Amino acid sequence: MIRIGIEELVSRPPAFLRGRRLALLCNQASTDRNFIHSRELISQAFPGQLTCLFSPQHGFYSEKQDNMIESDHITDPLTGLPVYSLYGDKRRPDAEMFESFEVLLVDLIDVGTRVYTFIWTVIYCLQTAVETGTAVVILDRPNPVGGHLVEGNLLLAQWSSFVGLHPIPMRHGLTLGELALLLNREMGIGAELEVVPMQGWQRTMFFPDTGFPWVYPSPNMPSPQTALVYPGQVIWEGSNISEGRGTTLPFELFGAPFFDQDAIVSQLDRRHLAGCVLRPVVFEPTSGKWAGTPCRGFQIHVTDPHAFRSYRLSLALLGVLLRLYPDEFSYKEPPYEYEFERMPMDLILGDQQVRLALESGADVLELEQAWQPDLDRFESLRRAVFLYD
Repeated sequence: MIRIGIEELVSRPPAFLRGRRLALLCNQASTDRNFIHSRELISQAFPGQLTCLFSPQHGFYSEKQDNMIESDHITDPLTGLPVYSLYGDKRRPDAEMFESFEVLLVDLIDVGTRVYTFIWTVIYCLQTAVETGTAVVILDRPNPVGGHLVEGNLLLAQWSSFVGLHPIPMRHGLTLGELALLLNREMGIGAELEVVPMQGWQRTMFFPDTGFPWVYPSPNMPSPQTALVYPGQVIWEGSNISEGRGTTLPFELFGAPFFDQDAIVSQLDRRHLAGCVLRPVVFEPTSGKWAGTPCRGFQIHVTDPHAFRSYRLSLALLGVLLRLYPDEFSYKEPPYEYEFERMPMDLILGDQQVRLALESGADVLELEQAWQPDLDRFESLRRAVFLYD
C-alpha cells in the first residue's frame, strides 16, 4: 500500500512550512485514502495558515465537461476561502493572486499524458512563483499509467499550446512531481520547487497495483481504465469520431455512424493490437458528437497493460480511417483550447508531420522507429529527475 504526498506531508509536517501562509492548487479529487480532502488535512496540520485555493481545468468540483468551458472564481463553502479558477478568463495566474501566501501546495491527479492540462497549469504557476518569490511544493501522486513506459513523438516547439508547452512525448512516464522538476529545469523557469514524494510507489505499478482508491480528476476520466487508453484515444477530440463523450465509457468507446467494424479490424496489424481486444459495439452518445445517433465502433479492453500501447493503436486506427473513409472522416476545425487558427489534430499530436505522414499512408510502426532517437534523449532527461526506483 502506497502513501501519497499529502499523507506524508500531514503525518510529518516539515519545519519550513511552520508559520508560513499557504495556498493549495487542487480539485475535488484531491483526497487521501479515506476520501478526506487535502484542504481539510492541511487546515488541520497547519491551523490558520491556508489562505486561498486554486482550481485547474474542469473546475474545483470537476464538473465542467469539455475544453473551453470556463469556471468562475468561487468561495469554498467548507472553509470560506476564495477559490481562484485557473481555467476562466485566464489560465496563467496573476501576481496579485499570489499576494496572500508564501508557499503554493499542489495536489492534483495527473494521468501521464502530455495533453492533460493540469501539468501546464502547474507550469504557469511556477512561472508566476518566480515573479513573486513564492515557493512551490508538489504533493506527489502515482502516474496511473505507470512510470516505466514512454510512448509517442516529442512535441515540436511550433505546435506549443495549452495541451503541450514543451517537447515531451505523449506518454511521459513521470509523476506530476517528477515532470514538474524536469520542466522547471528544461524550460529554464528556475522556481523554488520541492516535491513531497510518495512512499511505496514503484515505477512498474499501474493504478490498480497501488491499492489506492480512484477519485475521478475530470468528468471524462471516470476510472483508471480510462486513463490507460487516454494517451491515444484523446486524438479523436481533433476529429468527427466520437471519443465516447456522452456515454458511461468515455475514451474506452469510440466510433461513428459510418464505421464498418470488420473492415477496420482487417486493416490492423497484430502489433497494433498488442495487449488489447477491440470489441465491436454500437453506442449512442447523449451529448457531444453524434448525440442521439447510433455509432458503430469499439470498446477497448486492455488485457495486458504492460504490452498495450494506446498511442500506437489510435494512430494506426487514424491511418485506417483516412484510407477507408476519405469522404466521411473529417478533422475538427478550430478553436481548440484557445487556439483559433491551428488545426486541433496537429495541436494534440504535437507535430503536423505525424498527421501528414499518416495521410500519406505511413504506418505508425515506421513512425515509432523515426521517433526513437528523440525518445532515447528524453529517457536520459527523465531519469535525471526520478524520485522512485
